[in-house]
Amino acid sequence: MNSVGSQEPLWLYLFLIVALIVAFGGIALAYRAGRRRGQLETELSEGDRLEMARRDAVERSRAALSGQVSEQIAPWLPDFPVNPSDARFIGKPVDFVAFAGADQGAVNEIVFIEVKSGRSTLSQVERSVRGAILQGRVRWVEYRIE
Repeated sequence: MNSVGSQEPLWLYLFLIVALIVAFGGIALAYRAGRRRGQLETELSEGDRLEMARRDAVERSRAALSGQVSEQIAPWLPDFPVNPSDARFIGKPVDFVAFAGADQGAVNEIVFIEVKSGRSTLSQVERSVRGAILQGRVRWVEYRIE
């Protein structure tokens, strides 16, 4: 019994040593594979990177141009909130200010309109303009030049 009991720890130690060798070998292989992948990504040719950047720039440019066209034609699209002849394009920080009713001779409402297309969202400035309007921080100023 003594000899069997002394052999059990020997097999256990041998198993642990083999397991550690396999584990360290696996870690070393994973490290080398990751390092090689990083080198391959870094070695992406300058032309490939330039081509990817160009494609991205073209897509962004198309989206911007599409948005600008949409802003300009928006008053004549269905469901525009006011009569197109009452709307004045200003572009920044909002797209339109509409003087609803002006075409009939009396303004009954002033409407600020921001046109968005696709997945675009309000900018920080646009959100602050919306907040000022919704909180009533709007005033009239008559500026006279003598």
